[in-house]
Amino acid sequence: MAEYDYDVLVIGAGPGGYVAAIRAAQLGLKTACAEGRETLGGTCLNVGCIPSKALLHGSEKFDEAVNGTFAGYGIKTGKIELDLDAMLAQKSDSVKGLTQGIEFLFKKNKVTWLKGYANFEDAHTVTVAGQKVSAKNIVIATGSSVTPLPGVTVDNDAGVIVDSTGALSLKKVPDHLVVIGGGVIGLELGSVWRRLGAKVTVVEFLDQLLPGMDGDVRKEAAKIFKKQGMDLKLSTKVTGVAVDGGKATLTVEPSKGGDAATIEADCVLVAIGRRPNVDGLGLDKIGLELNARGQIETDHNFATKVDGVWAIGDVIPGPMLAHKAEDEGIAVAENIAGLTGIVNHDIIPGVVYTMPEFAGVGLTEEAAKERGEIKVGKFPMMANSRAKTNHEPDGFVKVISDAKTDRVLGVWCIASVAGTMIAQAAQAMEFGATSEDIAYTCHAHPTHSEALKEAAMAVTGKPIHM
Repeated sequence: MAEYDYDVLVIGAGPGGYVAAIRAAQLGLKTACAEGRETLGGTCLNVGCIPSKALLHGSEKFDEAVNGTFAGYGIKTGKIELDLDAMLAQKSDSVKGLTQGIEFLFKKNKVTWLKGYANFEDAHTVTVAGQKVSAKNIVIATGSSVTPLPGVTVDNDAGVIVDSTGALSLKKVPDHLVVIGGGVIGLELGSVWRRLGAKVTVVEFLDQLLPGMDGDVRKEAAKIFKKQGMDLKLSTKVTGVAVDGGKATLTVEPSKGGDAATIEADCVLVAIGRRPNVDGLGLDKIGLELNARGQIETDHNFATKVDGVWAIGDVIPGPMLAHKAEDEGIAVAENIAGLTGIVNHDIIPGVVYTMPEFAGVGLTEEAAKERGEIKVGKFPMMANSRAKTNHEPDGFVKVISDAKTDRVLGVWCIASVAGTMIAQAAQAMEFGATSEDIAYTCHAHPTHSEALKEAAMAVTGKPIHM
Protein backbone atom coordinates (compact mmCIF):
# COMPACT_ATOMS: atom_id res chain seq x y z
CA MET A 1 0.00 0.00 0.00
CA ALA A 2 1.34 3.45 -0.93
CA GLU A 3 2.74 5.56 1.89
CA TYR A 4 0.97 8.66 0.56
CA ASP A 5 -2.28 9.27 -1.33
CA TYR A 6 -0.44 11.37 -3.92
CA ASP A 7 3.08 12.10 -5.11
CA VAL A 8 2.19 15.79 -5.47
CA LEU A 9 -0.61 17.85 -3.99
CA VAL A 10 -0.91 21.44 -5.18
CA ILE A 11 -2.84 23.89 -3.01
CA GLY A 12 -4.49 26.42 -5.30
CA ALA A 13 -5.56 26.22 -8.95
CA GLY A 14 -4.47 29.63 -10.18
CA PRO A 15 -1.93 30.11 -13.00
CA GLY A 16 0.88 28.74 -10.87
CA GLY A 17 -1.06 25.94 -9.23
CA TYR A 18 -2.90 24.45 -12.17
CA VAL A 19 0.22 24.58 -14.35
CA ALA A 20 2.28 22.88 -11.61
CA ALA A 21 -0.37 20.16 -11.30
CA ILE A 22 -0.58 19.50 -15.03
CA ARG A 23 3.21 19.45 -15.46
CA ALA A 24 3.64 17.10 -12.49
CA ALA A 25 1.06 14.74 -13.96
CA GLN A 26 2.76 14.90 -17.36
CA LEU A 27 5.96 13.77 -15.64
CA GLY A 28 4.25 10.64 -14.34
CA LEU A 29 3.53 11.79 -10.79
CA LYS A 30 0.19 10.99 -9.17
CA THR A 31 -1.19 14.49 -8.70
CA ALA A 32 -4.05 16.30 -7.00
CA CYS A 33 -4.96 19.97 -6.80
CA ALA A 34 -7.02 21.46 -3.98
CA GLU A 35 -9.18 24.43 -4.96
CA GLY A 36 -12.14 25.86 -3.07
CA ARG A 37 -13.53 28.08 -5.83
CA GLU A 38 -16.37 26.67 -7.91
CA THR A 39 -14.19 27.09 -11.01
CA LEU A 40 -10.49 26.59 -11.68
CA GLY A 41 -8.04 29.30 -12.75
CA GLY A 42 -7.69 31.32 -9.57
CA THR A 43 -7.91 35.10 -9.41
CA CYS A 44 -6.36 35.51 -12.87
CA LEU A 45 -9.01 33.70 -14.86
CA ASN A 46 -12.01 34.36 -12.62
CA VAL A 47 -11.69 37.95 -11.40
CA GLY A 48 -8.37 39.26 -12.68
CA CYS A 49 -6.32 39.11 -15.88
CA ILE A 50 -8.89 37.55 -18.18
CA PRO A 51 -12.15 39.39 -17.34
CA SER A 52 -10.32 42.72 -17.15
CA LYS A 53 -8.84 42.18 -20.63
CA ALA A 54 -12.29 41.32 -21.97
CA LEU A 55 -13.61 44.63 -20.65
CA LEU A 56 -10.56 46.55 -21.81
CA HIS A 57 -11.01 45.23 -25.34
CA GLY A 58 -14.75 45.87 -25.40
CA SER A 59 -14.40 49.37 -23.99
CA GLU A 60 -11.70 50.18 -26.57
CA LYS A 61 -14.10 49.25 -29.37
CA PHE A 62 -16.85 51.39 -27.84
CA ASP A 63 -14.48 54.33 -27.42
CA GLU A 64 -13.32 54.07 -31.04
CA ALA A 65 -16.89 54.12 -32.27
CA VAL A 66 -18.11 56.95 -30.03
CA ASN A 67 -15.15 59.28 -30.45
CA GLY A 68 -15.02 59.21 -34.23
CA THR A 69 -11.98 57.04 -34.84
CA PHE A 70 -14.04 54.96 -37.25
CA ALA A 71 -14.91 58.05 -39.27
CA GLY A 72 -11.21 58.69 -39.84
CA TYR A 73 -11.05 55.39 -41.69
CA GLY A 74 -14.07 56.21 -43.82
CA ILE A 75 -16.46 54.12 -41.73
CA LYS A 76 -19.80 55.82 -41.08
CA THR A 77 -21.90 54.70 -38.14
CA GLY A 78 -25.24 55.64 -36.70
CA LYS A 79 -26.04 56.39 -33.09
CA ILE A 80 -23.73 54.45 -30.78
CA GLU A 81 -25.20 53.05 -27.58
CA LEU A 82 -23.66 51.06 -24.75
CA ASP A 83 -25.23 47.75 -23.76
CA LEU A 84 -23.37 47.21 -20.50
CA ASP A 85 -25.17 43.96 -19.72
CA ALA A 86 -24.04 42.49 -23.03
CA MET A 87 -20.47 43.67 -22.49
CA LEU A 88 -20.37 42.07 -19.06
CA ALA A 89 -21.94 38.90 -20.49
CA GLN A 90 -19.21 38.49 -23.11
CA LYS A 91 -16.67 38.94 -20.33
CA SER A 92 -18.32 36.12 -18.40
CA ASP A 93 -18.39 33.91 -21.50
CA SER A 94 -14.63 34.37 -21.93
CA VAL A 95 -14.04 33.41 -18.30
CA LYS A 96 -16.36 30.39 -18.51
CA GLY A 97 -14.66 29.03 -21.61
CA LEU A 98 -11.16 29.30 -20.16
CA THR A 99 -11.99 27.91 -16.72
CA GLN A 100 -13.77 24.95 -18.31
CA GLY A 101 -10.72 24.49 -20.48
CA ILE A 102 -8.56 23.97 -17.40
CA GLU A 103 -11.06 21.46 -16.01
CA PHE A 104 -10.75 19.57 -19.32
CA LEU A 105 -6.94 19.64 -19.06
CA PHE A 106 -7.13 18.25 -15.50
CA LYS A 107 -9.22 15.32 -16.75
CA LYS A 108 -6.97 14.81 -19.78
CA ASN A 109 -3.85 14.66 -17.62
CA LYS A 110 -5.52 12.70 -14.79
CA VAL A 111 -5.15 15.44 -12.18
CA THR A 112 -7.59 14.95 -9.31
CA TRP A 113 -9.46 18.11 -8.32
CA LEU A 114 -10.03 18.12 -4.56
CA LYS A 115 -12.89 20.58 -4.17
CA GLY A 116 -12.29 22.62 -1.06
CA TYR A 117 -9.73 24.79 0.73
CA ALA A 118 -6.73 22.97 2.18
CA ASN A 119 -5.01 23.49 5.50
CA PHE A 120 -2.01 21.66 6.89
CA GLU A 121 -2.15 18.97 9.55
CA ASP A 122 1.55 18.20 9.14
CA ALA A 123 4.17 18.58 6.40
CA HIS A 124 2.65 15.75 4.33
CA THR A 125 -1.02 15.95 5.27
CA VAL A 126 -3.76 18.48 4.63
CA THR A 127 -7.46 18.59 5.36
CA VAL A 128 -9.73 19.40 2.40
CA ALA A 129 -13.48 19.67 2.95
CA GLY A 130 -13.19 17.63 6.13
CA GLN A 131 -11.12 14.86 4.54
CA LYS A 132 -7.45 14.22 5.31
CA VAL A 133 -5.23 13.81 2.25
CA SER A 134 -1.54 12.96 2.25
CA ALA A 135 1.18 13.67 -0.31
CA LYS A 136 4.93 13.19 -0.54
CA ASN A 137 5.23 16.74 -1.90
CA ILE A 138 2.90 19.66 -1.25
CA VAL A 139 3.10 22.84 -3.33
CA ILE A 140 1.63 26.04 -1.91
CA ALA A 141 0.23 28.11 -4.78
CA THR A 142 -2.56 30.06 -3.11
CA GLY A 143 -1.97 33.38 -4.88
CA SER A 144 -2.86 36.78 -3.51
CA SER A 145 -5.81 39.00 -2.66
CA VAL A 146 -6.52 42.72 -2.59
CA THR A 147 -4.64 44.77 -0.01
CA PRO A 148 -7.19 46.66 2.11
CA LEU A 149 -6.92 50.37 2.79
CA PRO A 150 -7.06 50.96 6.56
CA GLY A 151 -10.32 52.56 7.61
CA VAL A 152 -12.02 51.94 4.25
CA THR A 153 -14.57 49.12 4.00
CA VAL A 154 -15.05 47.50 0.61
CA ASP A 155 -18.58 46.36 -0.23
CA ASN A 156 -18.69 45.04 -3.79
CA ASP A 157 -22.41 44.25 -3.61
CA ALA A 158 -23.30 47.86 -2.74
CA GLY A 159 -21.07 49.09 -5.57
CA VAL A 160 -19.93 52.32 -3.93
CA ILE A 161 -16.55 51.28 -2.49
CA VAL A 162 -15.22 48.36 -4.52
CA ASP A 163 -12.02 46.42 -5.10
CA SER A 164 -10.80 45.06 -8.42
CA THR A 165 -13.35 42.23 -8.30
CA GLY A 166 -16.25 44.62 -7.81
CA ALA A 167 -15.00 46.99 -10.49
CA LEU A 168 -15.37 44.20 -13.06
CA SER A 169 -19.11 43.95 -12.49
CA LEU A 170 -20.51 47.43 -11.81
CA LYS A 171 -24.21 47.51 -12.63
CA LYS A 172 -23.97 50.93 -14.28
CA VAL A 173 -21.35 53.34 -15.51
CA PRO A 174 -20.56 55.70 -12.60
CA ASP A 175 -20.73 59.43 -13.20
CA HIS A 176 -17.51 59.85 -11.22
CA LEU A 177 -15.12 57.02 -10.41
CA VAL A 178 -12.23 57.69 -8.03
CA VAL A 179 -9.38 55.20 -8.24
CA ILE A 180 -7.16 54.95 -5.16
CA GLY A 181 -3.81 53.79 -6.50
CA GLY A 182 -1.98 54.63 -9.72
CA GLY A 183 -0.63 51.17 -10.40
CA VAL A 184 -1.46 48.59 -13.06
CA ILE A 185 -4.87 47.46 -11.77
CA GLY A 186 -6.15 50.95 -11.01
CA LEU A 187 -5.16 52.34 -14.40
CA GLU A 188 -6.52 49.39 -16.36
CA LEU A 189 -9.91 49.39 -14.67
CA GLY A 190 -10.00 53.18 -14.58
CA SER A 191 -9.43 53.12 -18.34
CA VAL A 192 -12.35 50.76 -18.86
CA TRP A 193 -14.89 52.96 -17.11
CA ARG A 194 -13.48 56.21 -18.53
CA ARG A 195 -14.01 54.88 -22.05
CA LEU A 196 -17.56 53.86 -21.16
CA GLY A 197 -18.38 57.41 -20.02
CA ALA A 198 -17.28 57.89 -16.42
CA LYS A 199 -15.25 60.83 -15.17
CA VAL A 200 -12.17 59.21 -13.62
CA THR A 201 -9.91 60.63 -10.93
CA VAL A 202 -6.77 58.74 -9.92
CA VAL A 203 -5.34 59.41 -6.45
CA GLU A 204 -1.74 58.22 -6.11
CA PHE A 205 0.44 58.54 -2.99
CA LEU A 206 3.68 58.76 -5.02
CA ASP A 207 4.66 61.59 -7.35
CA GLN A 208 4.34 59.39 -10.47
CA LEU A 209 2.16 56.58 -11.78
CA LEU A 210 3.18 52.93 -12.30
CA PRO A 211 5.66 52.27 -9.46
CA GLY A 212 8.53 50.02 -10.50
CA MET A 213 8.53 50.95 -14.16
CA ASP A 214 11.20 52.95 -15.97
CA GLY A 215 11.25 56.68 -15.21
CA ASP A 216 10.62 57.75 -18.81
CA VAL A 217 7.67 55.38 -19.02
CA ARG A 218 6.17 56.76 -15.81
CA LYS A 219 6.49 60.36 -17.01
CA GLU A 220 4.95 59.55 -20.38
CA ALA A 221 2.14 57.62 -18.71
CA ALA A 222 1.00 60.74 -16.87
CA LYS A 223 0.94 62.73 -20.12
CA ILE A 224 -1.01 60.04 -21.95
CA PHE A 225 -3.64 59.49 -19.28
CA LYS A 226 -4.14 63.22 -18.80
CA LYS A 227 -4.62 63.59 -22.56
CA GLN A 228 -7.22 60.82 -22.41
CA GLY A 229 -9.16 62.80 -19.82
CA MET A 230 -8.15 61.27 -16.50
CA ASP A 231 -7.74 63.65 -13.57
CA LEU A 232 -4.48 62.69 -11.82
CA LYS A 233 -3.90 63.68 -8.23
CA LEU A 234 -0.31 62.62 -7.58
CA SER A 235 1.59 62.96 -4.28
CA THR A 236 -1.80 62.67 -2.60
CA LYS A 237 -3.04 60.34 0.13
CA VAL A 238 -6.55 59.31 1.10
CA THR A 239 -7.18 59.76 4.81
CA GLY A 240 -10.81 58.68 4.87
CA VAL A 241 -13.86 57.65 2.86
CA ALA A 242 -17.42 58.20 4.03
CA VAL A 243 -20.48 56.69 2.33
CA ASP A 244 -23.92 58.30 2.51
CA GLY A 245 -26.93 57.72 0.29
CA GLY A 246 -25.07 55.76 -2.35
CA LYS A 247 -22.34 58.39 -2.68
CA ALA A 248 -18.81 58.53 -1.31
CA THR A 249 -16.84 61.46 0.04
CA LEU A 250 -13.07 61.05 0.11
CA THR A 251 -10.84 63.14 2.34
CA VAL A 252 -7.42 63.67 0.79
CA GLU A 253 -4.29 65.64 1.58
CA PRO A 254 -0.74 65.99 0.21
CA SER A 255 1.37 62.88 0.89
CA LYS A 256 3.91 64.97 2.81
CA GLY A 257 1.21 66.69 4.82
CA GLY A 258 -0.88 69.80 4.24
CA ASP A 259 -4.41 71.06 3.97
CA ALA A 260 -7.14 68.48 3.54
CA ALA A 261 -9.71 68.51 0.73
CA THR A 262 -12.69 66.39 -0.24
CA ILE A 263 -13.71 64.59 -3.43
CA GLU A 264 -17.26 63.44 -4.17
CA ALA A 265 -17.71 60.19 -6.09
CA ASP A 266 -20.35 57.69 -7.17
CA CYS A 267 -17.86 54.84 -6.95
CA VAL A 268 -14.45 54.36 -5.35
CA LEU A 269 -12.04 51.68 -6.52
CA VAL A 270 -9.44 50.64 -3.94
CA ALA A 271 -6.42 49.41 -5.92
CA ILE A 272 -3.37 49.85 -3.71
CA GLY A 273 -1.84 46.43 -4.28
CA ARG A 274 -2.14 42.77 -3.35
CA ARG A 275 -0.98 40.56 -0.48
CA PRO A 276 -0.18 36.82 -0.28
CA ASN A 277 -2.99 34.40 0.59
CA VAL A 278 -1.50 32.54 3.54
CA ASP A 279 -4.18 32.89 6.22
CA GLY A 280 -5.93 29.63 7.07
CA LEU A 281 -3.23 27.38 5.63
CA GLY A 282 -2.05 26.32 9.08
CA LEU A 283 1.58 27.11 8.34
CA ASP A 284 2.26 27.27 12.07
CA LYS A 285 1.50 23.53 12.29
CA ILE A 286 4.47 22.75 10.05
CA GLY A 287 6.80 25.41 11.48
CA LEU A 288 6.83 27.58 8.37
CA GLU A 289 7.32 31.26 9.20
CA LEU A 290 6.68 34.24 6.93
CA ASN A 291 9.06 37.06 6.08
CA ALA A 292 8.41 40.71 6.96
CA ARG A 293 6.19 41.10 3.88
CA GLY A 294 4.04 38.09 4.73
CA GLN A 295 5.65 35.90 2.07
CA ILE A 296 7.01 32.37 2.13
CA GLU A 297 10.75 32.17 1.51
CA THR A 298 12.12 29.42 -0.75
CA ASP A 299 15.43 28.43 -2.27
CA HIS A 300 16.08 28.67 -6.02
CA ASN A 301 14.31 25.33 -6.51
CA PHE A 302 11.15 26.69 -4.79
CA ALA A 303 11.62 24.41 -1.79
CA THR A 304 10.75 25.86 1.61
CA LYS A 305 12.74 25.08 4.75
CA VAL A 306 10.20 22.33 5.52
CA ASP A 307 11.14 19.12 3.72
CA GLY A 308 8.54 18.17 1.11
CA VAL A 309 6.81 21.57 1.12
CA TRP A 310 7.28 23.90 -1.85
CA ALA A 311 5.88 27.31 -2.76
CA ILE A 312 5.39 29.34 -5.95
CA GLY A 313 3.63 32.40 -7.34
CA ASP A 314 2.30 35.35 -5.39
CA VAL A 315 3.01 33.78 -1.98
CA ILE A 316 6.79 34.01 -2.54
CA PRO A 317 8.98 37.08 -3.25
CA GLY A 318 8.96 38.58 -6.74
CA PRO A 319 6.44 40.29 -9.00
CA MET A 320 2.84 39.16 -8.57
CA LEU A 321 2.30 38.17 -12.19
CA ALA A 322 0.46 35.21 -13.68
CA HIS A 323 3.21 34.35 -16.15
CA LYS A 324 5.85 34.38 -13.42
CA ALA A 325 3.68 31.94 -11.44
CA GLU A 326 3.17 29.73 -14.50
CA ASP A 327 6.90 29.43 -15.14
CA GLU A 328 7.47 28.64 -11.47
CA GLY A 329 4.73 26.00 -11.67
CA ILE A 330 6.56 24.20 -14.45
CA ALA A 331 9.91 24.55 -12.67
CA VAL A 332 8.71 23.26 -9.30
CA ALA A 333 7.08 20.21 -10.90
CA GLU A 334 10.27 19.41 -12.77
CA ASN A 335 12.35 19.83 -9.62
CA ILE A 336 10.04 17.50 -7.70
CA ALA A 337 10.41 14.97 -10.51
CA GLY A 338 14.20 15.11 -10.24
CA LEU A 339 14.74 17.28 -13.30
CA THR A 340 16.17 20.81 -13.37
CA GLY A 341 13.49 23.50 -13.29
CA ILE A 342 14.78 27.06 -13.59
CA VAL A 343 13.16 30.48 -13.72
CA ASN A 344 15.26 33.53 -14.58
CA HIS A 345 13.68 36.12 -12.31
CA ASP A 346 15.80 38.88 -13.85
CA ILE A 347 13.81 38.54 -17.07
CA ILE A 348 10.13 38.68 -16.15
CA PRO A 349 8.20 41.04 -18.46
CA GLY A 350 5.52 43.29 -17.06
CA VAL A 351 2.62 44.80 -19.04
CA VAL A 352 -0.10 47.38 -18.42
CA TYR A 353 -2.96 46.63 -20.81
CA THR A 354 -4.30 50.13 -21.30
CA MET A 355 -4.33 51.85 -24.70
CA PRO A 356 -1.55 52.27 -25.50
CA GLU A 357 0.03 49.41 -23.57
CA PHE A 358 3.06 49.90 -21.33
CA ALA A 359 5.61 47.08 -21.11
CA GLY A 360 9.09 46.44 -19.82
CA VAL A 361 11.59 43.72 -19.04
CA GLY A 362 14.88 43.79 -17.16
CA LEU A 363 16.37 46.85 -15.49
CA THR A 364 15.02 50.37 -15.54
CA GLU A 365 17.45 53.06 -16.66
CA GLU A 366 17.69 54.24 -13.06
CA ALA A 367 18.56 50.77 -11.75
CA ALA A 368 21.00 50.10 -14.59
CA LYS A 369 22.90 53.32 -13.88
CA GLU A 370 23.41 52.22 -10.29
CA ARG A 371 25.25 49.13 -11.55
CA GLY A 372 27.61 50.89 -13.95
CA GLU A 373 27.99 52.76 -17.20
CA ILE A 374 25.22 52.25 -19.75
CA LYS A 375 24.12 53.24 -23.23
CA VAL A 376 20.51 54.08 -24.08
CA GLY A 377 18.69 54.09 -27.41
CA LYS A 378 15.19 55.48 -27.83
CA PHE A 379 12.82 55.56 -30.79
CA PRO A 380 9.37 57.26 -30.94
CA MET A 381 6.35 55.32 -32.18
CA MET A 382 5.26 58.36 -34.20
CA ALA A 383 8.21 57.60 -36.48
CA ASN A 384 7.15 53.97 -36.91
CA SER A 385 5.30 53.45 -40.20
CA ARG A 386 2.75 50.93 -38.88
CA ALA A 387 1.89 53.00 -35.80
CA LYS A 388 1.59 56.11 -37.95
CA THR A 389 -0.69 54.32 -40.44
CA ASN A 390 -2.86 53.04 -37.59
CA HIS A 391 -3.10 56.52 -36.03
CA GLU A 392 -1.24 55.31 -32.91
CA PRO A 393 1.47 57.95 -32.40
CA ASP A 394 1.83 57.71 -28.62
CA GLY A 395 4.82 56.01 -27.07
CA PHE A 396 8.37 54.92 -27.70
CA VAL A 397 10.76 51.99 -27.39
CA LYS A 398 13.82 52.27 -25.17
CA VAL A 399 16.79 49.89 -25.11
CA ILE A 400 19.32 49.98 -22.27
CA SER A 401 22.64 48.21 -22.70
CA ASP A 402 25.92 47.81 -20.84
CA ALA A 403 28.39 50.42 -22.12
CA LYS A 404 31.28 47.94 -22.24
CA THR A 405 29.72 44.68 -23.38
CA ASP A 406 26.64 46.09 -25.20
CA ARG A 407 24.57 43.34 -23.54
CA VAL A 408 20.93 44.42 -23.25
CA LEU A 409 19.99 45.14 -19.65
CA GLY A 410 16.43 46.36 -20.11
CA VAL A 411 13.80 47.22 -22.70
CA TRP A 412 10.80 49.49 -22.14
CA CYS A 413 8.07 50.38 -24.57
CA ILE A 414 4.79 52.19 -24.92
CA ALA A 415 2.75 51.14 -27.95
CA SER A 416 -0.66 49.74 -28.85
CA VAL A 417 0.88 46.23 -28.90
CA ALA A 418 3.69 46.73 -26.38
CA GLY A 419 2.69 43.58 -24.50
CA THR A 420 3.34 41.50 -27.59
CA MET A 421 6.48 43.41 -28.60
CA ILE A 422 8.15 42.85 -25.23
CA ALA A 423 8.31 39.08 -25.80
CA GLN A 424 11.01 39.53 -28.42
CA ALA A 425 13.05 41.65 -26.03
CA ALA A 426 12.68 39.09 -23.23
CA GLN A 427 13.77 36.25 -25.48
CA ALA A 428 16.73 38.25 -26.80
CA MET A 429 17.83 39.02 -23.24
CA GLU A 430 17.43 35.36 -22.23
CA PHE A 431 19.98 34.51 -24.90
CA GLY A 432 22.30 37.31 -23.73
CA ALA A 433 21.74 39.50 -26.78
CA THR A 434 23.54 42.76 -27.39
CA SER A 435 21.82 45.82 -28.81
CA GLU A 436 23.74 45.12 -32.01
CA ASP A 437 22.18 41.64 -32.19
CA ILE A 438 18.70 43.19 -32.18
CA ALA A 439 19.70 46.02 -34.52
CA TYR A 440 21.02 43.62 -37.15
CA THR A 441 18.08 41.20 -36.93
CA CYS A 442 15.74 41.65 -39.89
CA HIS A 443 12.28 42.78 -38.78
CA ALA A 444 9.21 42.51 -40.99
CA HIS A 445 7.92 45.76 -42.48
CA PRO A 446 5.62 47.43 -41.69
CA THR A 447 5.31 46.31 -38.07
CA HIS A 448 5.34 47.98 -34.68
CA SER A 449 8.32 45.79 -33.78
CA GLU A 450 10.54 47.73 -36.16
CA ALA A 451 10.60 50.37 -33.43
CA LEU A 452 12.54 47.92 -31.24
CA LYS A 453 15.08 47.45 -34.03
CA GLU A 454 15.43 51.21 -34.44
CA ALA A 455 15.79 51.76 -30.68
CA ALA A 456 18.56 49.14 -30.67
CA MET A 457 20.23 50.95 -33.55
CA ALA A 458 19.89 54.20 -31.57
CA VAL A 459 22.03 52.71 -28.76
CA THR A 460 25.04 53.31 -31.02
CA GLY A 461 23.54 56.43 -32.62
CA LYS A 462 22.47 54.83 -35.89
CA PRO A 463 18.65 54.89 -36.21
CA ILE A 464 17.45 55.22 -39.81
CA HIS A 465 14.03 56.82 -39.42
CA MET A 466 14.79 59.43 -36.80
